[in-house]
Amino acid sequence: MPYLQLDVNEHYSVEDKQRLAQRMSETYAQMMAVDIRRISVAIRELGSGGVWRIAETGEAPTPVAVMMLDIRKGRSPELRMDVAKALCAHCIEILGLREDRLNVEFTQHSGDEMYHPALGGYSPEWTPGEQYGRYVKAQAA
Repeated sequence: MPYLQLDVNEHYSVEDKQRLAQRMSETYAQMMAVDIRRISVAIRELGSGGVWRIAETGEAPTPVAVMMLDIRKGRSPELRMDVAKALCAHCIEILGLREDRLNVEFTQHSGDEMYHPALGGYSPEWTPGEQYGRYVKAQAA
């Protein structure tokens, strides 16, 4: 954990998916001040007709993409929105997804719900000092 999951209707090259996973991981690690080795990214190609949403009342369902972000709880709504926007931008740039057809949902967990054997066990609990970490420093520069 964090676990960044993207459900899409299309199929993409391994290179594009790897590039997206790299960019999402780097951005998430920087903005959320987390060890990049804790991040997993899934790009699930559900195929044509795999994910739908009714975009306008009274219209037929439209193909969309959904990003689910399983993260440690405690981050501010503002930081989560900034992260969502940044990760969406990568999906739009690399996969060509439409911004108006992309949703992001967060599921927040305590550190003891995230186990990493290679990193010594459970994730540490989030603390307010981590809120912006390197992200604030990068924005100030």
